[in-house]
Amino acid sequence: MTSISHPPLSTAPSQHRAAPDAIAHWLLGVALLVFCMVVVGGITRLTESGLSITEWNVVAGTLPPLSEAAWVVEFEKYKQIPEYTEVNVGMTLAEFKNIFFWEYVHRLLGRLVGVAFALPFAWFAIRRAIPKGYGWRLTALFALGGLQGAIGWWMVASGLSERTDVSHFRLAVHLLNALFIMAGLVWTARDLKALARNPQARPARMTGLAFATILVLFVQLLLGAWVAGLNAGYAAKSWPLMNGSFFPVDVDWSQGALHALTYDPFLLHFLHRWWAFVAVAALVVMARAVRKVDRRASLAIHSAFGVQVLLGIATVMTSVDLNLAVLHQAVGAILVATVAWGAHRLGETPPLRSA
Repeated sequence: MTSISHPPLSTAPSQHRAAPDAIAHWLLGVALLVFCMVVVGGITRLTESGLSITEWNVVAGTLPPLSEAAWVVEFEKYKQIPEYTEVNVGMTLAEFKNIFFWEYVHRLLGRLVGVAFALPFAWFAIRRAIPKGYGWRLTALFALGGLQGAIGWWMVASGLSERTDVSHFRLAVHLLNALFIMAGLVWTARDLKALARNPQARPARMTGLAFATILVLFVQLLLGAWVAGLNAGYAAKSWPLMNGSFFPVDVDWSQGALHALTYDPFLLHFLHRWWAFVAVAALVVMARAVRKVDRRASLAIHSAFGVQVLLGIATVMTSVDLNLAVLHQAVGAILVATVAWGAHRLGETPPLRSA
């Protein structure tokens, strides 16, 4: 009786799935680190810690001061800037150490994000494991990360000579670029997850509905960054009225409408609290469309903006309680991630058929 031999099973399909899936998990891990950095950045801003380190030393700045003499040197540098001479004069060394801590952690996280992206990126590239068409996208994300570090120093530099705080315009660029990077990481990871499931899967496209919703959300995030940068959250501690009236009576129009629109804390506070509901309307429409293809993504969007609105109101009514304000920024970042998820689901296209 003749035996029939069977060829060994091919491992090619599992190998094909392994690389995109591994890269996707790596990118989601980096996105989580970026989220942590956004949260710590919010704490840094709320505790007025951002100007405590007056130099940018990429290598030497990795370690904090390790002796009392080193702490005194850092404190003396801080004493030379307007924030100390005009706002914090008389601050003790112990108080300086507290604000130094948050800025140091923020910068350390930035370095960690860079290493967490660069080393695996190099590893996957050397092994030629990056799927075709994704090398340029990963390179762009890496470049945006490097740019983020430069933007961070550009922001800090605005508060070291003539101002007692950083420019709210530069703060907005810093925050929005971080959120854009996080959304890009989530989007790319989801493309790679789809590729791991089906080698014929194509990258998702940006739909008109998703793009319109993102534009509305962008305006709200921009206003929020300006409110944070100008400490405009303290302009009123009541809701829905502002200091007894719907529209704030304290807006300074003396330098024109454009100046008020970009600098006046009362007007920006008003716009941020009410544009939020324009954003909610856009998010509801998008989430209902997402529900047809992914109920979980739709629920995530609804939950994120619902919690975010409640946290925003609570932050106002508690005169910017630190814990609530930090949660407000954290959930804002989560909302961005859920919108990226939902937008990706709307833009997914059927895979190409094999010949």
